[in-house]
Amino acid sequence: GVVTLPAGTGRDVRILVFANPEGQTTAREAGADFVGAEDLANEIQGGWTDFDLVLATPDMMRVVGRLGRVLGPRGLMPSPKAGTIVQADDLPRVIEEARLGRVEFRVDKTANIHIAIGKASFEKDNLVKNFDAIMDAIMAAKPSSIKGIYLRRITITSTMGPGIKVNVNEASNAGDVLAN
Repeated sequence: GVVTLPAGTGRDVRILVFANPEGQTTAREAGADFVGAEDLANEIQGGWTDFDLVLATPDMMRVVGRLGRVLGPRGLMPSPKAGTIVQADDLPRVIEEARLGRVEFRVDKTANIHIAIGKASFEKDNLVKNFDAIMDAIMAAKPSSIKGIYLRRITITSTMGPGIKVNVNEASNAGDVLAN
């Protein structure tokens, strides 16, 4: 799933957009860092990967498809599920969301979700807002066919820091849990 964090991620995102000439103008006006088509594809095939997010319009997927071996392992390949294949008129909205703190989450092969909720320097209220938004998005992504326990454990940790266990039953009231 995808969620926009209310307090952002604390990172600057470098956005690359593959679009036709009309979409390129729209993307530049919306604030994309790199905009192009075949020219960018050739640079990426040459080894350039100095960007954090790749957006593409549907008509450019024939160009982007060739980059699957480079972008796929890095998790940068545009996909409709992640909301990174967008119509040209939706580019400003998606670029703005990415700048504000849009993050993608997915389950890895060991059934864990790893997602950053902010930086250690964030105010406590901002971390609580981000955690609450993520918990809402995860619970909303629950397939209707799943019965029983959906979340078994929640642990919050800083990078290379000790983990803090969160009571799963109280996680929906994240503001109350993390405020203590």
